[in-house]
Amino acid sequence: MGAFPVVHWADVVAEKLAMENRRHVLATAITPSGPIHVGNLREVMTTEAIYRALKDRGAEAELIYIGDTFDPLRKVYPFLPEEYEKYVGMPLADIPCPCGEHENYAMHFLEPFLESLKDLGVRPHVYLAHEVYRKGIYNEAIKVAMDNAGKIREIMNSIAHRGLPETWMPFNVKCEKCGKLNGEIVAYEWPLASYKCKSCGFEGEVDLRKGGAGKLPWRVDWPARWKIFGVTFEAFGKDHAAAGSSWDTGKVIVKEIFHHPPPMPLVYEFIHLKGRGAMHGSTGVAVSSEEVLRMLPSEVLRFLFMKYEPNRHIEFDTGFGLLDLVDEYDRYERIYFGLEGETAGTKDARRVYELSQPHSIPSRMPLSIPYRHLAVVAQIGRNFEEVVEILSRKHEIKDFDMERLRERYEKIKYWLENYAPEEIKFQLMHEKPDVELSEEDIKFLSALKKKMEELEWEAEKIHTCIHDTAKEVGISAGKAFRAIYRIMLGRDKGPRAGYFLQSLGRDFVLRRIGEFI
Repeated sequence: MGAFPVVHWADVVAEKLAMENRRHVLATAITPSGPIHVGNLREVMTTEAIYRALKDRGAEAELIYIGDTFDPLRKVYPFLPEEYEKYVGMPLADIPCPCGEHENYAMHFLEPFLESLKDLGVRPHVYLAHEVYRKGIYNEAIKVAMDNAGKIREIMNSIAHRGLPETWMPFNVKCEKCGKLNGEIVAYEWPLASYKCKSCGFEGEVDLRKGGAGKLPWRVDWPARWKIFGVTFEAFGKDHAAAGSSWDTGKVIVKEIFHHPPPMPLVYEFIHLKGRGAMHGSTGVAVSSEEVLRMLPSEVLRFLFMKYEPNRHIEFDTGFGLLDLVDEYDRYERIYFGLEGETAGTKDARRVYELSQPHSIPSRMPLSIPYRHLAVVAQIGRNFEEVVEILSRKHEIKDFDMERLRERYEKIKYWLENYAPEEIKFQLMHEKPDVELSEEDIKFLSALKKKMEELEWEAEKIHTCIHDTAKEVGISAGKAFRAIYRIMLGRDKGPRAGYFLQSLGRDFVLRRIGEFI
């Protein structure tokens, strides 16, 4: 790593952590109450980048992921059937899986997310909160919190202005009758606590040493886990960093109650879905991580996070912006392999490229087909073999490149079927379409055919030839392009004509024009 200047944000943070000269635990956590989306992924990818940068420095570091599977279901989200109303308040790990194929509700959302992390080259030590509580790992923290309930209450009231009553206790009992985390403690002497359930009214007594008897509320649970796992770094969204937030109370609670230093924090900005606002799984304004990986290569999704500093807002676009993102990644790849020079905006391009690789850096420059062009060719070729044949007219495709090309082809096909704007989609007419042409259209096509018979078959030269021919025969460029799209696609508009006709091949184009003149 010494060969690289400390300019990338992950290296800047790692440098500060490495100065502490101790073992580091970098933590990330998400509540799997719904689809875990790209916005959630920013937390994991930010933390993992810093973990990699620490490892590059030879530091001892561990990356952990805590699935907050013991959190209660807060409401019936739009993607859930009404019958889930009866589970509101129960721990996510105790609720049935919506599809019936996973161990529980939490794993329904967590398992595909963890698979996505594997694709992205992220391999944390995974802890599930419901298991951690049930194994009794939180027991000491629970006793400390309960014995210091008054101090915690003062911290919460003074910093977060919560207005908690003197009877408040920092533990939510899981009701023995209804299974909801709504048991309010009314009397306590370690290890026993009497409680009344706010949901069903049941009154009972619980031994707090019993694993899974309940859980600490979030503002106490968070600092408790810093102590339990020895967390030295954690990234979190700006909502947790606002004045009086869980970070403000957490950093005081961990020092004064658990006698442990708070981790180094890093606040990240939210990711917005273009045109729809900040991503939230509960509102449906989101795209899940596994869904994005169906249309984007994993290295490009990593690139999205590596390129922007965590405090920069990201607008994620599933439309044309997705094509631009892949092409931008390819530009960084060319810079890395010395095929293009760095510019003012790409000073850390080499490091961004390195951190974007899920598993290992390619040993040589892979074949780079612009994603926008691949979107066109994928609609011309009827299968992958035809796409390879079309691209082979222009590019030398080696065995080394075939796996990446196939992956990109499959992902662009998924994008075309599910997210592509209508204006880029088309269907090539393999047989002569039934369309009407004017006399001036036929005159133009006749002249164009003669020129194309001798033309060097390059996209830019084809484009220029169409313009020049239109001018010579006295029709507008718009009418000229419309005539071409009509005979090829049976409609008035289509993809950029030069690249489109180049991909179709000279023989196909001349034969099709010949059918109309």
